[in-house]
Amino acid sequence: MRVKLRAMLRLTRILGNATEPDFAERLHALEHDGRVETIALDAADTARKRLRVATDKGTDCAVALARSESLANGSVLLLEDDRAVVVRMRETVWLALKPRDLAAALDLGYFCGNLHWRVRFEGAVLKVALDGPRESYMARLAQHLADGRARVLGAPEDT
Repeated sequence: MRVKLRAMLRLTRILGNATEPDFAERLHALEHDGRVETIALDAADTARKRLRVATDKGTDCAVALARSESLANGSVLLLEDDRAVVVRMRETVWLALKPRDLAAALDLGYFCGNLHWRVRFEGAVLKVALDGPRESYMARLAQHLADGRARVLGAPEDT
């Protein structure tokens, strides 16, 4: 019995974005034939220049980009007559934290900054992007939560 081995696809540059008119038309035609493969990435992965991933159709890919290039939602990494490979970003999950007061807010912001967590602010709420298991973030925040400096929004008592 012969086993057909499929070579790893090496992707070394970003050709453009799927929203650009020149790409959109060609990708649309390939999508009708099921010939567009996607690479699903988390936001944290977009900063990486080298990664090994599989497409939604199982194609093994080695991505190696120049330092000047950055992956984004819709990045076209391959466009041939019979197939394409496009990056699709997974939705970011956010952990919403409400500090007790101004001093707790400063402490929490400093803490998150030292851990290099991606955050955004919505009024008095600090949102932390979960780039890993939620439990890991909760463990790091345990002292802030235990002593009441912050609480997680979205818990039953917050509704």
